[in-house]
Amino acid sequence: MSYLVVNSCLLSLLILDFMKLECETEGISLTCWFKYLVLDALYMDEMVKRIRNWMKSPASSGVVTEEPQNTCDNVKNTDVYILIVEGFLLYNYEPLNELWNRRYFLTLPYEECKRRRSTRVYQPADTPGYFDGHVWPMYLKYKSELEENAIYLDGTKSQEELLSCVYSDIIQELKKLREGSK
Repeated sequence: MSYLVVNSCLLSLLILDFMKLECETEGISLTCWFKYLVLDALYMDEMVKRIRNWMKSPASSGVVTEEPQNTCDNVKNTDVYILIVEGFLLYNYEPLNELWNRRYFLTLPYEECKRRRSTRVYQPADTPGYFDGHVWPMYLKYKSELEENAIYLDGTKSQEELLSCVYSDIIQELKKLREGSK
């Protein structure tokens, strides 16, 4: 997405970037994969700090940006910057919720989610019953905690359709922001 939008960059907040070591997470005796699905297993304050640093000074934040390969002709390059943050648990931590202009949440029905999960290779591998006992319940829990202003996207659609939808929405938001700064 970041290569399509002028003055944007993608900050992929990889779980491994903010994951606490096993010995730092008390009270969780499950495998390390279980830990990925809970806020307590992550350095959320560090994530907020990284985003706030970017917001203070996008051009000098140290976040690598890519030159857009394709830009929208009717949206001129000005001093409006966009940070695209991807990851999960992003909307379940209140200090982050104060920062978002837009929230996109991919939804999937149970069967499709389970099918996709079964095609992935994890190291270590999922234990039997992990999806039904932990992954799906956590998805439902976090989804139920979302605020009403999230934009829900049908995860069964193609990546191209999803990208087009988000891209169009971002371009519209950019236009509003740029008009508001005049």
